[in-house]
Amino acid sequence: MTVRKTEIDEKNLVTVEFSFTPEEVEKEKSAAFRKQSGKFRIPGFRPGKAPRAIIEKMYGPDVFLDDAVNALINANYTEITSAPGKEIVSRPSFDLVSEESELVIKAEMYVKPQIELGDYKGIHVSAYKAPVTDEEITSEIDAARKRNAREIDVDDRPAKSGDTAVIDYEGSVDGVPFDGGKDTGYHLRLGSGSFIPGFEDQVIGHSAGDDFDVNVTFPEDYHAKELAGKAAVFKVKLHKITFEELPEADDDFAVDVSEFNTFAEYREDVAKKIADRHAATADREVRDKLDTALAGLVKAEIPAPMIDSEVEAMIRDAESRISMNGIDFKTYLGYFGMTLDQYKENSRPEAEKAVKVRLALEKIAADTGIEITDEEIDKEYQSIATGYSVEVDYAKEQLPKEEIVSNLKLRRAADAVKEAAVIEFTDKLPEPEKAEEPAGEDKKEDR
Repeated sequence: MTVRKTEIDEKNLVTVEFSFTPEEVEKEKSAAFRKQSGKFRIPGFRPGKAPRAIIEKMYGPDVFLDDAVNALINANYTEITSAPGKEIVSRPSFDLVSEESELVIKAEMYVKPQIELGDYKGIHVSAYKAPVTDEEITSEIDAARKRNAREIDVDDRPAKSGDTAVIDYEGSVDGVPFDGGKDTGYHLRLGSGSFIPGFEDQVIGHSAGDDFDVNVTFPEDYHAKELAGKAAVFKVKLHKITFEELPEADDDFAVDVSEFNTFAEYREDVAKKIADRHAATADREVRDKLDTALAGLVKAEIPAPMIDSEVEAMIRDAESRISMNGIDFKTYLGYFGMTLDQYKENSRPEAEKAVKVRLALEKIAADTGIEITDEEIDKEYQSIATGYSVEVDYAKEQLPKEEIVSNLKLRRAADAVKEAAVIEFTDKLPEPEKAEEPAGEDKKEDR
């Protein structure tokens, strides 16, 4: 193979023109004939016994050309794709240019662009870091108390809101039972609003062992259309009443639910964990704003295949997350009235941002000479193995060292951007953005 010329345009589309000698083409045509001759049915010849000249006479002189071209391209694929001297970011497309003295083929492929990056040092961002309030601490502690609550049977008073009533019930409309209107041993939390309006209120005040009727009317917008707006009677048997007894928020509780000996220490730890969560949330906001700013500093013509690849990666990630909940991705999109093509189109701006950020971080890593040590690589493999509960050797088999090094360089570059940034945190929620007035409409004076 001979590379005849290589050209690149302003959109980073590279054209590589290369040629093969008649001898190279003839060799592959002969190989194609030997491999495929049995497929042809020629009168007077057994399958696979017809001469090549006879087959070419009946089916055309180029009957074996496509296979020969494909074989030549496959055999020289690495040389073809390395001809641009840059990393390619799309699958090459091939076109036949000439068959005269030599077989000339043109390949087109996009390459990773060389970018111009503005000054990324001193990017200014602000982020909301929520303050830790007494109400939040108390709420978290109360949630822990609720998780450790005891169910206490009530036998000395009627049911009240907040209790759990264990009931049998059967409903009817005009004396006729309806589907789904019957259950036994149901645990109903009174005041939860989980039953038809008015049902729980009529259980309140009854005692364990009572039999009584509950009269309700189904809402007009009830999901079962045949019951919507209908008056119903439920015959109810109240078997048992229980309530939750929360543990006291004291030292004994702290010992039971934590490694601390006093409630004061436990409360302080709860506050610290809340503060850490708020800080992590604020840090994610900072990272996202830095990414947005960094992407805005990138000057380059981004090849469409790079954005396409990022969109596909985003879809694979979303499919993986959604499937963990047992939901098919297309079914999930259907909940929002969205097709896969619409999802892809909506994802393109974020995908383009991600591509620009990666290009920027790669440039920063290269320009600043970031190097990764073997110790860092081993530590990363260990972290991945721990995270996925696999052996380190297995992680090394699945993830090439080059990929680990690349990711670590990007991480270090991102850290450098953050260290050089001017970051402000506020404990005041940002004002909601005001909707812009439609363009071209004059303001009307109040009258």
